[in-house]
Amino acid sequence: MADELVFYTNPQSRGRIVRWMLEETGAPYETEVVDYGTTMKGEDYLTINPMGKVPAIVHNGQTVTECAAICAYLAEAFPDAGLAPLPEERANYYRWLFFAAGPVEQAVTNHAAQFVPKPEQGRMFGYGNYDLTVDVLEAAVSANPYIAGSRFTAADVYVGSAVGWGTMFGTLPKRQPFTDYFARLSGRDAFRRAAQLDDALVAERAPA
Repeated sequence: MADELVFYTNPQSRGRIVRWMLEETGAPYETEVVDYGTTMKGEDYLTINPMGKVPAIVHNGQTVTECAAICAYLAEAFPDAGLAPLPEERANYYRWLFFAAGPVEQAVTNHAAQFVPKPEQGRMFGYGNYDLTVDVLEAAVSANPYIAGSRFTAADVYVGSAVGWGTMFGTLPKRQPFTDYFARLSGRDAFRRAAQLDDALVAERAPA
Protein backbone atom coordinates (compact mmCIF):
# COMPACT_ATOMS: atom_id res chain seq x y z
CA MET A 1 0.00 0.00 0.00
CA ALA A 2 1.26 3.46 -0.89
CA ASP A 3 0.44 4.95 2.51
CA GLU A 4 2.11 2.27 4.64
CA LEU A 5 4.95 3.08 7.02
CA VAL A 6 7.75 0.52 7.28
CA PHE A 7 10.43 0.75 9.96
CA TYR A 8 13.76 -1.02 9.38
CA THR A 9 15.71 -1.58 12.55
CA ASN A 10 17.68 -3.79 14.86
CA PRO A 11 16.71 -3.65 18.55
CA GLN A 12 20.36 -3.24 19.52
CA SER A 13 20.98 -0.11 17.52
CA ARG A 14 20.07 3.56 17.17
CA GLY A 15 16.81 2.21 15.80
CA ARG A 16 15.57 2.57 19.37
CA ILE A 17 15.49 6.33 18.83
CA VAL A 18 13.13 5.99 15.89
CA ARG A 19 11.04 3.35 17.64
CA TRP A 20 10.43 5.86 20.42
CA MET A 21 9.55 8.56 17.87
CA LEU A 22 7.14 6.23 16.08
CA GLU A 23 5.40 5.41 19.34
CA GLU A 24 5.09 9.13 20.08
CA THR A 25 3.30 9.71 16.76
CA GLY A 26 0.72 7.00 17.40
CA ALA A 27 0.82 6.09 13.70
CA PRO A 28 0.55 2.43 12.67
CA TYR A 29 3.75 0.98 11.26
CA GLU A 30 5.32 -2.31 10.24
CA THR A 31 8.64 -3.38 11.70
CA GLU A 32 11.30 -5.14 9.62
CA VAL A 33 14.27 -6.37 11.66
CA VAL A 34 17.57 -6.65 9.82
CA ASP A 35 20.72 -8.29 11.16
CA TYR A 36 24.24 -6.93 11.28
CA GLY A 37 26.53 -8.47 8.69
CA THR A 38 23.77 -10.37 6.85
CA THR A 39 20.47 -8.80 5.81
CA MET A 40 21.69 -5.31 6.78
CA LYS A 41 24.41 -5.68 4.13
CA GLY A 42 22.23 -7.56 1.67
CA GLU A 43 21.20 -6.28 -1.73
CA ASP A 44 17.56 -5.74 -0.78
CA TYR A 45 18.33 -3.53 2.20
CA LEU A 46 21.12 -1.66 0.45
CA THR A 47 18.52 -0.35 -2.02
CA ILE A 48 16.88 1.31 1.00
CA ASN A 49 20.04 2.51 2.73
CA PRO A 50 23.25 2.17 0.72
CA MET A 51 25.18 2.80 3.95
CA GLY A 52 24.05 -0.61 5.15
CA LYS A 53 22.94 0.63 8.55
CA VAL A 54 19.76 1.17 10.52
CA PRO A 55 17.37 2.74 11.16
CA ALA A 56 15.45 3.68 8.04
CA ILE A 57 11.80 4.24 7.26
CA VAL A 58 9.81 4.03 4.05
CA HIS A 59 6.62 6.12 4.08
CA ASN A 60 4.39 6.81 1.12
CA GLY A 61 7.07 5.25 -1.06
CA GLN A 62 9.73 7.69 0.19
CA THR A 63 12.83 6.60 2.12
CA VAL A 64 14.25 8.53 5.05
CA THR A 65 17.48 7.61 6.85
CA GLU A 66 19.49 9.23 9.70
CA CYS A 67 17.81 9.41 13.10
CA ALA A 68 17.53 13.19 13.39
CA ALA A 69 16.09 13.44 9.88
CA ILE A 70 13.58 10.67 10.61
CA CYS A 71 12.44 12.37 13.81
CA ALA A 72 11.94 15.69 12.03
CA TYR A 73 10.18 13.99 9.11
CA LEU A 74 7.76 12.06 11.31
CA ALA A 75 6.90 15.17 13.31
CA GLU A 76 5.82 16.87 10.09
CA ALA A 77 4.20 13.79 8.55
CA PHE A 78 1.94 13.30 11.57
CA PRO A 79 1.11 16.83 12.76
CA ASP A 80 -1.77 15.73 14.98
CA ALA A 81 0.78 14.23 17.39
CA GLY A 82 1.96 17.76 18.21
CA LEU A 83 5.66 16.93 17.95
CA ALA A 84 6.69 19.56 15.40
CA PRO A 85 7.82 22.95 16.72
CA LEU A 86 5.53 25.91 17.18
CA PRO A 87 6.82 29.12 15.56
CA GLU A 88 8.36 30.34 18.80
CA GLU A 89 10.06 26.96 19.34
CA ARG A 90 11.68 26.59 15.92
CA ALA A 91 15.00 28.23 16.71
CA ASN A 92 15.76 26.06 19.73
CA TYR A 93 14.21 22.98 18.08
CA TYR A 94 16.43 23.02 15.01
CA ARG A 95 19.46 24.41 16.80
CA TRP A 96 19.68 21.67 19.42
CA LEU A 97 18.39 18.83 17.24
CA PHE A 98 21.25 19.36 14.82
CA PHE A 99 23.74 20.20 17.55
CA ALA A 100 23.09 16.75 18.99
CA ALA A 101 23.24 15.08 15.58
CA GLY A 102 26.47 16.89 14.64
CA PRO A 103 28.89 18.17 17.29
CA VAL A 104 27.63 15.95 20.11
CA GLU A 105 27.71 12.79 18.01
CA GLN A 106 31.21 13.59 16.73
CA ALA A 107 32.60 14.59 20.11
CA VAL A 108 31.18 11.56 21.92
CA THR A 109 32.26 8.98 19.36
CA ASN A 110 35.76 10.45 19.04
CA HIS A 111 36.09 10.60 22.82
CA ALA A 112 34.95 6.98 23.17
CA ALA A 113 37.53 5.99 20.56
CA GLN A 114 40.15 7.88 22.61
CA PHE A 115 40.77 10.27 19.75
CA VAL A 116 41.49 13.74 21.06
CA PRO A 117 41.96 16.48 18.45
CA LYS A 118 44.95 18.72 18.99
CA PRO A 119 44.04 22.31 19.91
CA GLU A 120 44.91 23.51 16.42
CA GLN A 121 42.53 20.89 14.95
CA GLY A 122 39.50 22.14 16.86
CA ARG A 123 38.00 24.09 13.97
CA MET A 124 38.59 21.20 11.59
CA PHE A 125 36.47 18.83 13.66
CA GLY A 126 33.63 21.28 14.12
CA TYR A 127 33.06 20.78 17.83
CA GLY A 128 36.21 22.26 19.29
CA ASN A 129 36.74 19.71 22.02
CA TYR A 130 34.78 17.18 24.05
CA ASP A 131 34.60 19.21 27.28
CA LEU A 132 33.27 22.28 25.50
CA THR A 133 30.61 20.23 23.71
CA VAL A 134 29.45 18.59 26.94
CA ASP A 135 29.25 21.95 28.71
CA VAL A 136 27.15 23.44 25.91
CA LEU A 137 24.83 20.41 25.91
CA GLU A 138 24.41 20.72 29.67
CA ALA A 139 23.47 24.38 29.31
CA ALA A 140 20.96 23.52 26.59
CA VAL A 141 19.09 20.92 28.63
CA SER A 142 19.17 23.19 31.70
CA ALA A 143 17.64 26.23 30.03
CA ASN A 144 14.06 24.92 29.84
CA PRO A 145 12.10 21.83 30.87
CA TYR A 146 12.40 20.56 27.28
CA ILE A 147 14.97 21.29 24.62
CA ALA A 148 12.78 23.68 22.58
CA GLY A 149 11.03 25.29 25.55
CA SER A 150 8.26 24.28 27.93
CA ARG A 151 6.79 21.56 25.68
CA PHE A 152 7.97 18.11 24.54
CA THR A 153 8.83 17.93 20.82
CA ALA A 154 10.50 15.54 18.40
CA ALA A 155 13.83 17.20 19.16
CA ASP A 156 13.61 15.79 22.68
CA VAL A 157 13.45 12.27 21.26
CA TYR A 158 16.83 12.70 19.60
CA VAL A 159 18.55 14.89 22.19
CA GLY A 160 17.08 12.82 25.01
CA SER A 161 18.32 9.61 23.47
CA ALA A 162 21.81 11.06 23.17
CA VAL A 163 21.74 12.11 26.82
CA GLY A 164 20.17 8.88 28.07
CA TRP A 165 22.52 6.56 26.23
CA GLY A 166 25.51 8.75 26.90
CA THR A 167 25.02 8.76 30.66
CA MET A 168 24.10 5.07 30.70
CA PHE A 169 27.18 3.91 28.81
CA GLY A 170 29.58 6.48 30.22
CA THR A 171 30.20 8.47 27.05
CA LEU A 172 28.67 11.49 28.79
CA PRO A 173 29.26 12.40 32.43
CA LYS A 174 26.38 11.81 34.85
CA ARG A 175 25.76 15.46 35.61
CA GLN A 176 22.56 16.33 37.45
CA PRO A 177 21.04 18.40 34.61
CA PHE A 178 21.44 15.41 32.27
CA THR A 179 19.88 13.06 34.82
CA ASP A 180 16.96 15.41 35.48
CA TYR A 181 16.29 16.00 31.79
CA PHE A 182 16.27 12.34 30.89
CA ALA A 183 14.07 11.50 33.88
CA ARG A 184 11.37 13.78 32.46
CA LEU A 185 11.55 11.98 29.12
CA SER A 186 11.90 8.36 30.21
CA GLY A 187 8.65 8.55 32.17
CA ARG A 188 6.64 9.06 28.99
CA ASP A 189 4.29 6.26 27.96
CA ALA A 190 5.66 6.19 24.40
CA PHE A 191 9.22 5.81 25.67
CA ARG A 192 8.20 2.88 27.85
CA ARG A 193 6.22 1.20 25.07
CA ALA A 194 9.14 1.54 22.67
CA ALA A 195 11.60 0.10 25.18
CA GLN A 196 9.31 -2.84 25.89
CA LEU A 197 8.93 -3.61 22.18
CA ASP A 198 12.66 -3.53 21.53
CA ASP A 199 13.54 -5.42 24.71
CA ALA A 200 11.09 -8.14 23.68
CA LEU A 201 12.79 -8.38 20.28
CA VAL A 202 16.20 -8.70 21.96
CA ALA A 203 14.91 -11.51 24.18
CA GLU A 204 13.20 -13.23 21.26
CA ARG A 205 16.36 -13.23 19.20
CA ALA A 206 18.73 -14.31 21.99
CA PRO A 207 20.36 -17.72 21.59
CA ALA A 208 18.54 -20.49 23.42
